[in-house]
Amino acid sequence: MADHLDLHTVGDLLHHYPRRYAERGELTRLSDLPLDEHVTVVAQVADARVHTFNGGRGRRLEVTITDGSGRLQLVFFGKGVHKPRTELQPGTRAMFAGKVSVFNRKRQLAHPEYKTLGAESGAEAVEAFAHQLLPLYPACKQMESWQIQQAVDTVLGPAGHEETALAGLVDPLPESLRAGRGLATLPEALRKIHRPRTKADIAMARDRLKWDEAFVLQVALARRRRADAQLPAVPRKPAPDGLLAAFDARLPFTLTEGQRRVSEEIFADLATEHPMHRLLQGEVGSGKTMVALRAMLGVVDAGGQAAMLAPTEVLAQQHHRSITEMMGELAGWGLWRDAPAQEGGLPGGAEQGTKVVLLTGSMGAAARRQALLDLVTGEAGIVIGTHALIEDKVQFHDLGLVVVDEQHRFGVEQRDALRSKGKQPPHLLVMTATPIPRTVAMTVFGDLETSVLDQLPSGRSPIASHVVPAKDKPHFLARAWERVREEVAAGHQAYVVCPRIGDDIGDEGDGARGAARPSAEDEAEKRPPLAVVDVAEQLTKGPLRDLRVEVLHGRMPPEAKDEVMRRFAAGEVDVLVATTVIEVGVNVPNATVMVIMDADRFGVSQLHQLRGRVGRGSAPGLCLLVTEMPEGSPARARLGAVAATLDGFELSRIDLEQRREGDVLGQAQSGVRSSLRVLAVIDDEEVIAAAREEATAVVAADPELAGYPELRTALDALLDKERAEFLDKG
Repeated sequence: MADHLDLHTVGDLLHHYPRRYAERGELTRLSDLPLDEHVTVVAQVADARVHTFNGGRGRRLEVTITDGSGRLQLVFFGKGVHKPRTELQPGTRAMFAGKVSVFNRKRQLAHPEYKTLGAESGAEAVEAFAHQLLPLYPACKQMESWQIQQAVDTVLGPAGHEETALAGLVDPLPESLRAGRGLATLPEALRKIHRPRTKADIAMARDRLKWDEAFVLQVALARRRRADAQLPAVPRKPAPDGLLAAFDARLPFTLTEGQRRVSEEIFADLATEHPMHRLLQGEVGSGKTMVALRAMLGVVDAGGQAAMLAPTEVLAQQHHRSITEMMGELAGWGLWRDAPAQEGGLPGGAEQGTKVVLLTGSMGAAARRQALLDLVTGEAGIVIGTHALIEDKVQFHDLGLVVVDEQHRFGVEQRDALRSKGKQPPHLLVMTATPIPRTVAMTVFGDLETSVLDQLPSGRSPIASHVVPAKDKPHFLARAWERVREEVAAGHQAYVVCPRIGDDIGDEGDGARGAARPSAEDEAEKRPPLAVVDVAEQLTKGPLRDLRVEVLHGRMPPEAKDEVMRRFAAGEVDVLVATTVIEVGVNVPNATVMVIMDADRFGVSQLHQLRGRVGRGSAPGLCLLVTEMPEGSPARARLGAVAATLDGFELSRIDLEQRREGDVLGQAQSGVRSSLRVLAVIDDEEVIAAAREEATAVVAADPELAGYPELRTALDALLDKERAEFLDKG
């Protein structure tokens, strides 16, 4: 049990809560048994026989029972034969509970639970058995649910005497909070979660235990925020007429209200003597990169350097290209570091400029050496790179700001390694285009302040999305390719996205989150996902022949990828057939249509990300979600939800509701197992928000928790070594 379920102590066992409860159900007459339902019957054993099979190695006990209205067969196999063989003799009256199935056209119960009834057993005993709630525990092959229940029963002792066993429990909730919120005591909650008499018992227990989880986690995060607030950092205030002002002056558009508001929040943080820890959420195309760039320029203005960490080389190169384009002549370097302007600024470099360098793993040795030199001397004010930035060889002159793009692609350790390169802790800005519901942000990124960009810049066009049922209506797919041709004829460009690269490499694309979810129940999922290489070939020979079609995927050499993206951005390619490598950061305003093949193989948030690559210019965008899933299937419903709304927050809520809680937290917690057992980050918004308030107040009044020894103990249990490292590095 210890190894397989991570249960090492009595406390671990008591906090291993039932996942759900089975009801034995109303008493049912044998003549009325419904198929595939859990039933409870009271009947008498008519006969019982043991049969052998497999040359005598296998044993099967068949018991026939009757209640006067009909007959029913019970079957027991293997070692499960011994006990019922002795207890269920003909004439024995008992209650039997199980799920009704059919074998050889006869109804039966396989391995039912049963309780023999003595002559004195009255209607009350029968009713109590029939209506009892049976806890079903998260189990594993080595430890069945009923074995866990036996272990819990051993710990709790006889019914009605649980208080004795639970007397020494450490209760993490301060008594004033528990009483003030009207919550059950911990012994009462544990008794009711493991041995409920009614559904109200379960609800009361869960309400209390959710508070334990939410509160202890929020106390850990509140202490983390407080510790961060104590750290020293260099305030970075942009000069009034420096690089940022020069950049703003040459912008061809005005910032949105949201961009201005979020920028103010960031600059207020940067001006303090403690490191900024801010999460910037923004819809695809809401202008996060612009906000981040202005923050970086402000830090450069103040004499520091800024580093942007991107998850892929394609994205790092894209950011480097778009940032140097946005900066124009300011992406040189000149007088701001007291260096003579003539000493090799970029051609046309402005006096207030700064060098913007790229650092990736695949760079040539000479370019890499130069980039490293520019960083250590301070010549480069801004560096954009991949994991290559984290290597020991990379040294900064004065690192003032770290911007992490697409946070969910990075472990906390990587964030930490980059932050440790500052003389003092640098400011941190984490960006994500995956909208995160407020409760998840409070739970997963509870150590970060949150800013949300929820406006799209003016000039952005709406995106129409449609599901294309390729199997039900093949002519819809033919029409999709016609639409692509029409857009190209109008001077626009198109993306075709596939889940897999191809060449029979056995890959699943470029690490697509949520890609390829094979499930035996749907025919369409039995074939491998469509591949870039194959689809591109079919299109060039078929519906898109005579168009300029190119492929792009993560296995191509970086120079080849960059060359394809450059040509696509320059309008020299009509249709780009790609994997999810284009999911984030790729910006080609002239691309107006996207066809996503096997769209059901992608997660909801991922489809939303991909769709954000079109409609970035003045022409309206079109996204076609191609699927072979039948109408009425969950996959089709998911695609319908994506087509029905452009609200990323709504979609991320749908996405999270369809995935297990641990996936959400586990991913963000860098692989550390989720400590949440009854708390659901989507449904329990009120509990999480209230727990955050209470936790913040407790930590503000007593940072060391000297007055809360039980809470400290619970916190130590939560912050086992791994989690402590996670929170320390957050």
